[in-house]
Amino acid sequence: MSKSAPIVLALDTSDLATALDWVQATHGIIPVYKLGLEFYLNFGHDGVRAIAESTDAGIFLDLKLHDIPQTVKGAARAISNLNPRYLTVHASGGQSMVRSAVDSLENTKVTGVTILTSLSESDVSEVGYGQNALESAVRLAKVAVAGGARAIVCSPLEIVEIRKSIGLEIEIITPGVRPADSQGRDDQIRTMTPREALDRGANLVVIGRPITSAWSNGAQAMRERAEQIASGIL
Repeated sequence: MSKSAPIVLALDTSDLATALDWVQATHGIIPVYKLGLEFYLNFGHDGVRAIAESTDAGIFLDLKLHDIPQTVKGAARAISNLNPRYLTVHASGGQSMVRSAVDSLENTKVTGVTILTSLSESDVSEVGYGQNALESAVRLAKVAVAGGARAIVCSPLEIVEIRKSIGLEIEIITPGVRPADSQGRDDQIRTMTPREALDRGANLVVIGRPITSAWSNGAQAMRERAEQIASGIL
């Protein structure tokens, strides 16, 4: 392909060699790779560096930090030498907590996570939010941006209202997307197709298993699957 697609590929695997193979198989198609908490706990700084050094794509370090501001400040400093393009924090930690991460990461876009896409409306109510998922997500996005976040994570169902609330300069990154031909929703509840999410104002969509599951048929099959999904949203 002549240009990369607005896809963040989730490298959800407990095998570092496999993650590196996935990066190689999708080189030139994927502009950002997501490394989550499981990856970080398994492989630490060395694992993140191994991925970063294997590609010129950006690293989305999805740790979803959530603690008192001083603790988050220390955690952000601890990973600052990894220089990820994005680092996630829970917006529900409050404006001061978000700011503590922002102040520690000059070259990283601190990214506020609103309402997890795995939560249904009843889950949102059960955990104590006084408003529905949409209203809660909009409020949390505002909190994160007020704290200095330069990107927001939300479900595709909240993109339009969050975009209205935070303007065009803040990036919106959207998990909970599934290509139309994908089977099942995995852990996601509030989902949409990647094209629908981008049309509503997302800058990047997070995709994992709809691409990485093709690895079982080899590197070329995975690359072709990534190209197929990318061509449908470019």
